[in-house]
Amino acid sequence: MSYVLTEIDGPLAIITLNRPEKHNAFDDTFIAELTSHLEAVDIQLDVRVVVISATGKSFSAGADLDWMKRVAAYSHAENEHDAMRLARLMKTLHGLSKPTIARVQGPAYGGGVGLVACCDMAVGTQAAAFCLSEVKLGLIPAVISPYVIAAIGQRAASRYFLTAERFDAGEAFRLGLLTDIANSEDELDETIERLINTLLVAGPESIYEAKQLISTVANRVIDDSLIVETAARIARIRVGAEGQEGLRAFLAKRDAAWVPPPPLSTSEATEPTED
Repeated sequence: MSYVLTEIDGPLAIITLNRPEKHNAFDDTFIAELTSHLEAVDIQLDVRVVVISATGKSFSAGADLDWMKRVAAYSHAENEHDAMRLARLMKTLHGLSKPTIARVQGPAYGGGVGLVACCDMAVGTQAAAFCLSEVKLGLIPAVISPYVIAAIGQRAASRYFLTAERFDAGEAFRLGLLTDIANSEDELDETIERLINTLLVAGPESIYEAKQLISTVANRVIDDSLIVETAARIARIRVGAEGQEGLRAFLAKRDAAWVPPPPLSTSEATEPTED
């Protein structure tokens, strides 16, 4: 059975962690499969939004125990090679050209927190809970640290990296790890659907450029070089095909070419037509 499933519905790709009996825990096979699925959807031009979902009660329990037993016996070089595969997964998800939304229906520990932090948005239910438990095992959350620290900040990371305390959805929202909280799974899906519809109104190229902009500008000193760089970016976008189409559509008070048509209502779909 595949550990990861991908379903594509028009402009939406749903990548589902599918190891519920192991709480979607990571091992080398899981990491390779998830990386491969992410790379596959990234090159599909018709896909414009990616949702990371999970089956079962947990989003992801982090490292699989059998995998941890194996890596404990690895040499230093073998451990570096193994860690780089996880690093490639996190970098791939974080750097995806499409907007990403984590659908967090349950607990996320260790690397599972990393997946949530790597997504552009994350919506969780009240059942979601989080823990960076590595120090309890004499380890550190090294590979996921750039993304988690970017999401929750250095001060919060100092607490949760060092104490390995479990924190709930409310705290995750306060820290910025979750961008929205839902009271039920139905509300979770409604919130995600709302985000998807909002994202589909935006230009796909401009979304990619906006993601690049955030990575470039975050934590930079606001100096002359940054000001010149940002001015050059908007000038390039304005004269590009998508920027030109967006401006024309705005001035003509019409939808841009990339905006999907609204779905038919029930009455419209069943209304008889004349020959």
